[in-house]
Amino acid sequence: MPGIDACLQEAMNLPGARGAAVVDWTSGLALGTAGESPNGDHEATAAETAELARAAAEYPAFAPDAPGGGAAPGADDGPPADDGPPADDRTGPPAPAAPAGPPVEDLILTTRTGYHILCFVETAFDSSVFLHLWLDRDTGNLALARLRLQQLAARLVLA
Repeated sequence: MPGIDACLQEAMNLPGARGAAVVDWTSGLALGTAGESPNGDHEATAAETAELARAAAEYPAFAPDAPGGGAAPGADDGPPADDGPPADDRTGPPAPAAPAGPPVEDLILTTRTGYHILCFVETAFDSSVFLHLWLDRDTGNLALARLRLQQLAARLVLA
């Protein structure tokens, strides 16, 4: 199971990889970086991508089926609404339980020259970490990069 540095090195071995980072989206801090940064400053890029990650993880529009409507953990939704009398048992089977983990798996931002893939990392504790890969549009393979980032995120060890 790779740590942050090994994970970033594996990400940089992907065809077309220009830069990679492990970022905490709560603080906007880069926990590790490799390669180039789109704006020349890894810390600024981490803060900017963290804003995108926060929006995806916290806004119900991006994860409407998530428990709590995709709201941030601990967010106060106010008092429960009174939906009237209890449901009748003849209304059908209960809705399937939402899968564990973050409501959003990853984000893909396409620019004229590249792709930015933000892949959320699921951990045993309440994680707010994602992998960010900057991929060249001409030489990268978006589908392969997305699959490999998901594999890396699943194996990443945060110590």
